[in-house]
Amino acid sequence: MPAYPPDGIPETVRLWSLTEDTLLEAGDDDTLVAITWWGEYELVGVPRPVRESLGRMALGPVSMGNLATSAGVAAEGGAVTLRKVLAQLSGSVVHSLALNDGRGPLLSAIPVTQAPVFPADPVPAGRLIKLSRYSALRPESGGLLLESPRARYRVALLRPPAVTVASSLAGPVTVAQVAENSGLAEPVVADVVAFLVAAGVVLLADDWAEFAEDTDTDLAVWSPDDLMFHARSRTWLKGAPPDPEAHRAGAEPPVVKQITAGPTFPLHRPDPEVLKATDPTLATLLEHDHSCPEVTERALSAEQVGEFLFRAARVRSIGPAYLPGGPGHEASQRPYFSVACLYELEIYVGINRCGDLARGIYHYDPLWHTLTLINDDLGVLDGMLDLAMVGAGSHRRPSVLLTMTARMSRIAWVLGSAAYATTLVHVGALQQVLYLAAKAMGLAAHAVPVDAGDRVDRSLKLEWPAEVSVGECVLDFPGRP
Repeated sequence: MPAYPPDGIPETVRLWSLTEDTLLEAGDDDTLVAITWWGEYELVGVPRPVRESLGRMALGPVSMGNLATSAGVAAEGGAVTLRKVLAQLSGSVVHSLALNDGRGPLLSAIPVTQAPVFPADPVPAGRLIKLSRYSALRPESGGLLLESPRARYRVALLRPPAVTVASSLAGPVTVAQVAENSGLAEPVVADVVAFLVAAGVVLLADDWAEFAEDTDTDLAVWSPDDLMFHARSRTWLKGAPPDPEAHRAGAEPPVVKQITAGPTFPLHRPDPEVLKATDPTLATLLEHDHSCPEVTERALSAEQVGEFLFRAARVRSIGPAYLPGGPGHEASQRPYFSVACLYELEIYVGINRCGDLARGIYHYDPLWHTLTLINDDLGVLDGMLDLAMVGAGSHRRPSVLLTMTARMSRIAWVLGSAAYATTLVHVGALQQVLYLAAKAMGLAAHAVPVDAGDRVDRSLKLEWPAEVSVGECVLDFPGRP
C-alpha cells in the first residue's frame, strides 16, 4: 500500500477482494471456475495475469494499481478483462476503502445480493446526505456492521474514521459539515460518504434537498424492524452465524419437552377410524365460512379438549429424519406440517371453563397426550385470558386459550439462521390445523393477537430466549350463523 504523500495529507485507496467463501479452480487452458455462495461460474478466455490477480484477491484486499504492477495485467491489456470478470462475480466481490497509512481498510462493503452494482460516484458538493431510516448498526467480528434491508451491501466499519462519519449522518448534513464537526479531512469524508451511498446504506438528496425514501408510499407501510426481518429471513447470509456449527453445540435437543412441574392428567383419545368415518370432508370444512368464537359462558368438556389436541397436535410416531447434506436427527410425525419434522412448537393450555379440569395453565405433552399443570396462580391465568379477550374483541374470557411457544434450539440445531422465520411458518401451519379440527368437532378456534411484552413468557415460566411465545389461539363455541 502506498506511503503517505510528502505533504502528509491523508488520501484514500480503493481495494478489492473476494469473499472468504469464494473458491477458484483453474481449468484447462484459459478457463476458470469460481465456486461462490450464489453458484458456480465457468469463466472462459481468462488470461493468466487475470487469473493470478483473482487469486490474490482471494487472499485479501488489494488495489488495482498493485495488481497491474505485480501481475502484468495492464501490460497485457488485461485490465478490461479483469473488470468484466469482477462484474460477473459482483455478488462475491468485497469493496474496501483504506487510508494511505498502511493500516488496513477503513470500511468494507460485503455483497448480500447476487449481482449488485457498486458505482462509488462522487457526492456532489453541498448535497445533503443521511442514513436510511432502515439502516441498523451492530457489533460483529470486532467491528461495527452497518446494514439496511434496502441495501445491496452490508458495510463493515473497521476503523474509527469510518465509524465517526457513519454516526454523523443521523440527520441531513453535507460532507463539509461532517468534516468540520469530526475534524477529518474533507476529501476523506467525501470518499467515505460516496462509499456508503454506493453500498445503499446512506441516502443522497435530490436537487430539491428531498430524499426519495421519505415520500415513497410503498415503503411507508414497512417499519424498519419488519422490513429487516423480511429481507434477512429470505436468505441465509454469509457469516451468520459466524461459526456455522455453533448452533449444533451440545447434544441434539429432545423431540418432546419434558415437564415435571405439577400433576399430570391423561386426555381422551378418540378412535382415528371412527373420526375418518364420521367427519365432514375436507372440502366441506374449507368451504364453510370461518366464524370467530362466540365466547359464551358455556364450558367445554375435558373430552372435547382431549379430542381437539389429539386431532391437531399429537405425536403419531418417532423416527430418524435427514435434510439433504445435513445431519440426521430424531424426528416425529404429527398432524401439522413441520420442516424436516423438527416440531419445535410447544402448546400451553389455559383452562378457564372446562368440566373435569381445574382452572390453571397446563403444558400439553403430545407424545403421551397428557396435560401437566405448570401454573395454578389464578391471577396469572386471568391476566392471560384478559389479553386473549381483548385480542378477540370480546367482553368475555374464552373457555380455553392455547399459547404456542418455540424451543429455538430444537429448530436452530438443523436450520441455523433460518430457524425463527421457519418457526413462524410452522405456527401458521398449526393454526390452520387447529381451525379445521375445531370445525370438524362443531367448535371454533381463532387466532388472537396478544401484545404482552414478556408477560406471556413469565406466565408460562419459560426460560427466555431458549423458549419464546410465538402465537395464541382461543377455543370456544362458534358464533351464531
